[in-house]
Amino acid sequence: MSPSEHLPLPRLSRRRMLARAANGFGAFALSALLGSPARAALTRPLAPKSPHARPRAKNVIFLFMEGAVSQVDSFDYKPLLERLHGQDPRQAIGKLEKTQFENIGKVLKSPWKFAQHGQSGLWVSDLFPHVAQRADDLCVLKSMTSAFPEHTSANYFLHSGLGLQGRPSMGAWVAYGLGSHNENLPGFVVLNGGQIPSGGLDCFGNGCLPATYQGSLLNANGTPLANVVPGEKAPAQQLAKRRLVERLNQANLLASGGNDALESAIANAELAARMQSTVPELMDLSGESAATRRLYGLDADFVHTRTYGRQCLLARRMVERGVRFIELTIPMVDGYSRWDAHGGLVKNHGDNARAVDQPIAGLLQDLKQRGMLDETLVVWAGEFGRTPFAQGSDGRDHNEYAFSVWLAGGGVRPGMAYGATDEFGYKAVDHVLEMHDLHATMLHLLGMDHTQLTFRFGGRDIRLTDVHGRVIDGILA
Repeated sequence: MSPSEHLPLPRLSRRRMLARAANGFGAFALSALLGSPARAALTRPLAPKSPHARPRAKNVIFLFMEGAVSQVDSFDYKPLLERLHGQDPRQAIGKLEKTQFENIGKVLKSPWKFAQHGQSGLWVSDLFPHVAQRADDLCVLKSMTSAFPEHTSANYFLHSGLGLQGRPSMGAWVAYGLGSHNENLPGFVVLNGGQIPSGGLDCFGNGCLPATYQGSLLNANGTPLANVVPGEKAPAQQLAKRRLVERLNQANLLASGGNDALESAIANAELAARMQSTVPELMDLSGESAATRRLYGLDADFVHTRTYGRQCLLARRMVERGVRFIELTIPMVDGYSRWDAHGGLVKNHGDNARAVDQPIAGLLQDLKQRGMLDETLVVWAGEFGRTPFAQGSDGRDHNEYAFSVWLAGGGVRPGMAYGATDEFGYKAVDHVLEMHDLHATMLHLLGMDHTQLTFRFGGRDIRLTDVHGRVIDGILA
């Protein structure tokens, strides 16, 4: 035995002992956390879950036409408006409901001409000449209604089934119910074309669901999101930082005794790190053919057509990569207008349609050519409709009593119209639909029973359709 073996060990201060044991504490904490069901679910990708029934669709592309497109100028042809143009609507229509601004002018015919298109003979106005060429792919719901006449509440209602902020968006419900096909991209993505809708980011929120299911906002132009390119040039430096943050997160999580907000933040940070390797490739359209770029309008003279065309092309690329729910917002035409045509109907609707018409038609054609439309549900909708009489002289006020929504692909019957409005396009009168019916049908096409897709919160089971909603069987293929 050597003399050195008999030397006493140096005494450790409390501070030095804790410093040396820090990694051991972290490993102990990690092992405990990995054993908990909540943390275990967040340390692995959100894998696809078993649907309630055989799904017709695997993904959703939601084309949100914020501001409210006029049904009587787009997909709901009413020749009576031409005959009664300029008359007092109180004499022509009878009792009028209170409108948002109560500035009621004369009966207003559509400035656009309607025609029947395709083998189906669907009526589409020349406001949408490119979409009209895809008429045989569309299933137009003419009898949709809303419970709210004001944009913010109606936007919440359309997105979450409740006219107040705080409930999970339908995209969050889909991601929660089905999981993700791609561990490196969110299950719910919002492509921002320049306008966040009335109601703000709560339109895309997770509500009571874990924060991992909230919509991830990507800019269609420019830098898609902050810090998508790592700030560290050396990969080793970035990896060292990530490992340090991970150890700190685990220690904080252990100290908190388990915290959903912290767990979700950790999972989102882990996803964000993986997105740094996938988002740049996703957003790079240089590999798309010249024909594809023309199809979507990326060479159009109108800058907003190019913006929305890029969004639609990115949506197709996201579907290819397994993103469950993609929502597109509209470009900022004229800085603020949306589809909210309280005046200047021709310019407002004309410019907005010019921005989205060719890209939407290109998306439908591209999905169909690639054999993807059958498993992709495309939904086109605003938050309510507009009046068949004028607001002032050349606008249309809000109308929650009737508006048109269309769906394509994903298990719906193509080339058909469902429901009807009265002869003025003022109120839904046949197969009257409410927002909960649309939500129930969308979930059904994805293989989910809307009555079973629930989340326990505040002492009750929360669901997208609340205690309402029915599947619209008449539009199922």
